[in-house]
Amino acid sequence: MTALIAHIDDPRRTALVRQARLHFVSEGYVGTRMEPIAREAGVSTATLYAMFENKAALFAAVIDEAATDFSTRMSAVKNYAGAPRERLQGFLTTYAEFMSDAFVQAIFRLVMAERSRFEDIAIGFFDKAKRDFGALLIKALNDMQTDGELKFEKASWAAGQLMGMVEHPIFFVPMVTGGQVIAQRTPADIAADAVETFLARYQA
Repeated sequence: MTALIAHIDDPRRTALVRQARLHFVSEGYVGTRMEPIAREAGVSTATLYAMFENKAALFAAVIDEAATDFSTRMSAVKNYAGAPRERLQGFLTTYAEFMSDAFVQAIFRLVMAERSRFEDIAIGFFDKAKRDFGALLIKALNDMQTDGELKFEKASWAAGQLMGMVEHPIFFVPMVTGGQVIAQRTPADIAADAVETFLARYQA
């Protein structure tokens, strides 16, 4: 733990994690080798092992950095305000664009593929992803209900329905089909349709 903290801001560590991310995504955990990562990052193998004691530690760092990157991207949803339609449209378009990103899907696919090997990492990753957007959406829905703009029984159920209308075409179908089947509509169009369906059910 001490070694990791000592190197957390080291540009060599950043280069290693970024190169490792490419290898893990394209080759999987088992197929990834440490030596090519060190070479492509421009550091020695000894330096790599000084920063990450083994491949498992490097994998954990890759997933942790990806989760942080995702949190930064999703933080944009905090800026949306206005009437329910505009506010929800801003939230959901950001979410749809995020979930349709090929790299985001690749990281999720990697975490799911390695869940049995790294169960704690996988659970932490998915829980963080859920909190980063879901908690913000639930708060926004509760605020809109308090203001008399929406009416629903439970915000978490309503949020799940709204997110699900985006997740199915944009995320789950491509994930299940390996990217062979993708939505023909843009993320913004899918988000807009979801918002209209949601408001038809829950607008006060």
